[in-house]
Amino acid sequence: MTTQVSQPASPIAGPIERAINARKDKKLTTGTLGLIGLVVVLGAWQIAASAGWVDASFASSPVGAVRALVHMIGTGELWPPLLSTLESVACGMIITVVVGIPLGLLIGRSNTLYGLTEPLVSIMYSVPFVVFLPIIIFWFGIGAEARLVIVVWSAIFPLLINVIAGARNVDRHYLQVATVFCAPRLLTLRSVTFPATLPFVLAGVRQAVGRALVGAIVAELFMGNAGLGYVVQTETSGFKMDDAMAAIVVIAVLAIVLTRSVAWIERRFTFWSSSV
Repeated sequence: MTTQVSQPASPIAGPIERAINARKDKKLTTGTLGLIGLVVVLGAWQIAASAGWVDASFASSPVGAVRALVHMIGTGELWPPLLSTLESVACGMIITVVVGIPLGLLIGRSNTLYGLTEPLVSIMYSVPFVVFLPIIIFWFGIGAEARLVIVVWSAIFPLLINVIAGARNVDRHYLQVATVFCAPRLLTLRSVTFPATLPFVLAGVRQAVGRALVGAIVAELFMGNAGLGYVVQTETSGFKMDDAMAAIVVIAVLAIVLTRSVAWIERRFTFWSSSV
């Protein structure tokens, strides 16, 4: 006859499990409330359009926008502007990441560079990039180069600010260990500063990708001949409000997908950190 001895539960298992369940419940509640709010707004909008309280030819309606979106998908009209906008955002983000992360690390780890550039970076981040559109058009014209400049301009400063903040908040004990082992400056940046700054880097990328999409849409509205912003501008000018609203819906979905995707990557790679 064998005797089975039950192992006592870990004293921390209960609190951890309750915390995880509470977090899941909170996410579920927030998502449910958000969905209810969206349904209420769309329902009120549709009722107002159907009852004639608002002119659907000027304000569209949810049903009209969905019909237009289905038509654009079925005929293939949606894909060229969507791909054009995605191309602008992707190219702009590649340049932003390649330039912004190393530059932010260098500025953050150098007191001299930080003192020289901090006021300028703060000013450029605070001033809406839209006010620079006339200057950018004057310098680069209205072609693809100008649109790319606008995307990079709108995205790089949020990334810079986050990377600089992360580089300046690296645990000094890590740096002391690198100094003791006589690690070169570039090796310290690559092996110590960058890993410690990763939560700030990904937070900056999350902010930058949203700003990059805004920059791409604004550029297409003002100087584009392709893209979702151009579709909104041309369809609105032609009083095709259902088509314009369908393009706006696609822009909104694209923004949610991009930012949530980066946020998921951020959680996966920085779950150990509470810095951001």
